[in-house]
Amino acid sequence: MRVLAIDHGDKKIGLALSDPLQITAQPFSCYEVRGKKADKAHFISLVADYDISEIIVGHPLQMDGARGERALKVEAFVGWLRSFLDLPIVLWDERLTTREAYDILRQQNIKQREAKKYKDQLSAGIILSEYLESKRSNREGASS
Repeated sequence: MRVLAIDHGDKKIGLALSDPLQITAQPFSCYEVRGKKADKAHFISLVADYDISEIIVGHPLQMDGARGERALKVEAFVGWLRSFLDLPIVLWDERLTTREAYDILRQQNIKQREAKKYKDQLSAGIILSEYLESKRSNREGASS
């Protein structure tokens, strides 16, 4: 079973998937928001098609940890997902992931215009990678 990570935006939603063993995170796609009915169908299909057991959603807290307007929008989005998906949905601190995604793309010599196409799914990949690493660390800590 896979984990899906979401980097939520008003117009675009970055998506990343784990492998079935939940070891690696791969940027998957960037979904363009189409409206509640189409969006709901997309997420239901994604969960079924990729055998998703858990969803991680980037929580855009402010640098001081406070919840601003973006964080409240993401929390509303998570509530909407929970209204029709019966699986765990976790909010994950995503501070600085967009900056990290741009840094990675810049290191790969990808021009700014091209980088905008990939930053959302790469940000979702970073969120997922951090989450999977945290799960591994917690398991290893518990077994020692």
